[in-house]
Amino acid sequence: MSSSVPRRGLLFGGAAIGAGALVSACTSNEPAGTPGGGAAPAPATNTGNDKPGKKVVIGFSAPAADHGWIAAIAKNAEDAAKRYSDVEFKPVEPTNDINAQISAVESLIAAKVSALVILPNDGQQLNQIARKATDAGIPVINLDRVFPDKLSYRTWIGGDNYGMGVADGHFIGRRLKDKGMSDLVILEIQGIATLSLTQDRSRGFDGALKTYGCKVIARQDARFTVESGTTVAANLLQAHKKIDAIWNHDDDQGIGVLAAIKEAGRSEFFMVGGAGSLNAMREIQAGSGVLKATVTYSPTMAASAIKLARLLAQGKGLSDLVEHQVPQSITLASETVTNGNVATYLPQGFES
Repeated sequence: MSSSVPRRGLLFGGAAIGAGALVSACTSNEPAGTPGGGAAPAPATNTGNDKPGKKVVIGFSAPAADHGWIAAIAKNAEDAAKRYSDVEFKPVEPTNDINAQISAVESLIAAKVSALVILPNDGQQLNQIARKATDAGIPVINLDRVFPDKLSYRTWIGGDNYGMGVADGHFIGRRLKDKGMSDLVILEIQGIATLSLTQDRSRGFDGALKTYGCKVIARQDARFTVESGTTVAANLLQAHKKIDAIWNHDDDQGIGVLAAIKEAGRSEFFMVGGAGSLNAMREIQAGSGVLKATVTYSPTMAASAIKLARLLAQGKGLSDLVEHQVPQSITLASETVTNGNVATYLPQGFES
């Protein structure tokens, strides 16, 4: 989730493609998952890569599910592993404690798993333990929050955080420009401000807004929680008697943001979200509130990470590609979901 992963790296067609189309030579016309968990499509069964092969053990470590997106990450990973008879899925206890996650990953290294899928609480702080795994000959699939040292992972897969900011900035900029508005008050509610992913999103947002002669008047982080979303939004609403647009980075915390907006009785502005939760999509589909769009950051990336781990452990590549080996990085595209196309994206939404 950082700009340290080259944006010129392999770019696939976004969250709507899902795990099945990213790996193992699956076709792009697979049925969508069932709404509710951001579930990835079932893999095609007529490809060589999906046929049972060497038995492999895939270790998995991620933060505790303190919001819907992380819960959907864990579910996608587990569900993807269950689809393969040659995969033993070995998750460790999810935690938001850095030291506890390091210890958990150390236990997977000691168990000599075939491959590791790690979504670190913080890529910088988990970098050394990931490097220890790769030095031990265990391929690491770095999911989402990136390790700064490329020697610490074999393959990275995640969303385009910079692109998310760009998409949101263009949606807001165009909408305000079309209305011919001036003296604009644009607010930004971030996730966790210290994470590189958040900084990438804000940079993309600033850059896109600049093309319309717009800028952010105030930004504050809400740490991906409903409670903080409520508090931060309430403070911003009180501080700004006139608002034209709000970008909220995360749909989970957006539940709190929308609650604060409703409580304040404000409706003179519009809001754009991020990640693509079912809660946000239903609001967009209803069309009666301030939330007019969200930008995808699909948790199906975790299912793709499991598939990549299996291929790497079995010495296989992506058979849709000419190259013999799995790519070093895979970046999902950030796609804008509006009232006009929300029905297409509902099957991959996740419950907040």
